[in-house]
Amino acid sequence: MDMYLSATLPTGDFKSRTTPTALDLMKNEEVQAIIGPQWSAQAKFVIELGRKAQVPIISFSATSPSLSPSHNQFFIRTTQDDCVQEIVLIYEDTDYGNGLIPYLLDALQEIDTRVPYRSVIHPSSNNTEIIKELNKLKENHARIFLVHMTASLGSKLFVRAKEADMMSEGYAWILTTGLSSLLDPMGSKVMDSMQGVLGIRPYIPPSKHLKDFERKWKRNLTSIKIKSKSTTSLNFFGLWAYDTVWALAIAVEKAGCIVHSSFLKQNASNNNVDLAALGIFEMGSRLRNTILTTKFQGLSGNFDLVKGQLEPSAFELFNVIGRTERIIGHWTRETNLTSNENLSKNQISKDKLKHPIWPGDTPEQPTKLRIGVPVIKEGFLDFVKVEWDPVIVSGFSIDVFEDVIRALPFHLTYEYIPYANETRQSNGTYDQLLGEITLKYDAVIGDITIVARRSLYVDFTLPYTESGVSMVVLEKDDESKNLWIFLKPLSINLWLTTGVAFIFTGLVIWTLEHRVNNDFRGPPEQQLGLIFWFSFSTLAFAQRERVVNNWSRFVLIIWIFVVLILTQSYTANLTSMLTVQRLQPTFVDVKEILKKGYYVGYLKESFVKELLIDQLGFNESNLKAYETPEEYHEALSKGTYNDGVAAIFDEIPYIKFYLAKYCSRYTMVGPIYKTGGFGFAFRRGSPLVPYISRAVLNVTQDKHKSLEYEKKYFSSQTTCEDQSTTISSHSPSLGVDSFGGLFIIAGISSLVSLLVYVFKFFYSYWPVLSDDNPADSCWSKLVKMAKQFDLKDLSSYTFKGEESRVRVVASPDVFEPSPGIDDMQNHTRNSTEGSDDVVIHDDNRSLSSSSRHGDASMQDLPNSS
Repeated sequence: MDMYLSATLPTGDFKSRTTPTALDLMKNEEVQAIIGPQWSAQAKFVIELGRKAQVPIISFSATSPSLSPSHNQFFIRTTQDDCVQEIVLIYEDTDYGNGLIPYLLDALQEIDTRVPYRSVIHPSSNNTEIIKELNKLKENHARIFLVHMTASLGSKLFVRAKEADMMSEGYAWILTTGLSSLLDPMGSKVMDSMQGVLGIRPYIPPSKHLKDFERKWKRNLTSIKIKSKSTTSLNFFGLWAYDTVWALAIAVEKAGCIVHSSFLKQNASNNNVDLAALGIFEMGSRLRNTILTTKFQGLSGNFDLVKGQLEPSAFELFNVIGRTERIIGHWTRETNLTSNENLSKNQISKDKLKHPIWPGDTPEQPTKLRIGVPVIKEGFLDFVKVEWDPVIVSGFSIDVFEDVIRALPFHLTYEYIPYANETRQSNGTYDQLLGEITLKYDAVIGDITIVARRSLYVDFTLPYTESGVSMVVLEKDDESKNLWIFLKPLSINLWLTTGVAFIFTGLVIWTLEHRVNNDFRGPPEQQLGLIFWFSFSTLAFAQRERVVNNWSRFVLIIWIFVVLILTQSYTANLTSMLTVQRLQPTFVDVKEILKKGYYVGYLKESFVKELLIDQLGFNESNLKAYETPEEYHEALSKGTYNDGVAAIFDEIPYIKFYLAKYCSRYTMVGPIYKTGGFGFAFRRGSPLVPYISRAVLNVTQDKHKSLEYEKKYFSSQTTCEDQSTTISSHSPSLGVDSFGGLFIIAGISSLVSLLVYVFKFFYSYWPVLSDDNPADSCWSKLVKMAKQFDLKDLSSYTFKGEESRVRVVASPDVFEPSPGIDDMQNHTRNSTEGSDDVVIHDDNRSLSSSSRHGDASMQDLPNSS
């Protein structure tokens, strides 16, 4: 076959000469196809030359996804690209290494996988530079690495990684195809440093043709004189190279007449690197199309190009154990992961896969989360308690976290790492513990409060406890032992308002009844007593005086209804105070504590101190720090004048635990100052945070879980919590606001009745006085009106029976008519207004008068009261 083929060799010296060599072959040798180059970095320019000259460039080893046959017509890849591989955390700084990154990031984003750090190593890096980069990874606590680089750089990387103790338990290393396919020729030192490495590479199905070829290859190796250190062992790239040569040969035969074709020269030039003089292969398109449609069963399996490159059929997952490779399973698009080598559908499930052996010769997954937990010597140990020899972590926060982990849709392993020093004491504050999360831990759990400043360097999950800060105060003695307990049901304002209403109502009733009812007449002191007696007697409905005025009856109906409501409410509230135990806090308002300058307490090293100073305005000198519930109890028991405190401010979860132990003596009162609650802290940008947060919601909204936590940690809290709620939401005494509507109705009805009566009285008598003595002053007239009001209204039906028995004595001392009387009588007779004329019979003589103008002769009668 008269045809020139050029295949690049994996030698370092040849890489720098690839581009001019390819140009020389196309320009001077007029090759009709080029097999190679081997490296993705070399292929980029060679492919461009092939496109210009229309010479097929066939590569069996350039796997970078950036070299796409769909974008380069004359580039054909007879191997599989790296797009089907996983993320590269450590890659070489070449086109081969960098070309995969954009595709990986897109794929990882679809499965919520994050790349927190990318380590780029140049191929010319020395051992010192590689170790420096590995130390950076250790400082960032990176534990799982995916390596995408060539064998020469990869061998140096793993030797240095073992020296840096990064091939031990807790680490995981995964290789992409480029390095996984070239493990055979690596030396024993390199293989020893790669123990536990997990690799993925194309699966070559076994065949008789392949076994025969391997046997011949090994036999011929002994007769080959090796002049360089080039790789002569058989690997994946060698098999693909063999199949590539066969594919090209088959395509040439199919295309026909290619041997006699030529290059169409555009410009003549003797310069070997003159691109303008590069000719065009007239049969290039035909040869390319023939190669793309060539199919056969090669050494590497079924040779079938799809969209210009070899379509991946299957991969095998292997483990480096000793100096061999332990096959874990296989992957295909149809069956996904399976341990069956014949890769038939639906035969063996993925849970039958062999378990990988990770670095450190351990089958345990290296993805174990390192969970930092605070070490509390004394105090609220119910949240987090660390026991030693062996390390056992327990408590409310731990129980919630473990339930959350079980609620995740995937398996997650973890280990607790106490935040302790060499003496097993706490190594610092909670803020210091959270500051270590970027250096030592993947997460921190415990009674960690979500506050804004902490969220600057950690990511919190949703809270798993009730949020807020409140205060605990000492209870007062039972008010049922108080001598004046009977006054407690009503507030002072309500007592005063009720007393005023009683007096006003009694005064209104007396005014309405005084002129028409003998029960409301008598000496002044008797009438004054009657005003108080009548209204207050309505409390027990014991009034003996009857009322005859309709307006009085109207007022009395409204007032009795008010009295009924007041007495029933008073009775109910007093009964509650005498029979039901009620929490009576010593303080219910923070302002009262601030005003009197009392001391208050808080949990030591808690953010509550900042809240008390910055938000509530406490002076730092009035704050006392405590560590344990026992110290809380002692400080509150001493009180404000015995070196104690008036109140303890703390977060609601702590208060609940405290009241569970001392609920009979203390209560939670006052407003709740909002905080974030307790949450789990993770590194900034951790992909686990949304999953953990959703699991927290599932756990905290589970009624059975909530009851379980309540029974285990809040068993004696239920009663105390109910009492606390009563104090914070219920006033100890009834106030005016509760009965304002009743008092308004009663007041308006009484006032309207009184005004109507006074208006009628003045309307009846004021004109008479004005006409009788027009020269009198207004004050004199008012005095006469008052005297007239004190007289009986004989026109009232209540006095008609008595008037029939009255005998009038004709005496100047008793009755002295004045000139105005006749006028008044005449006026009365001629008037059609008024009603209910009263007639007094005395020895067959009569005197009539109109009720509208009053009885003038009655002014000279002695007072009949």
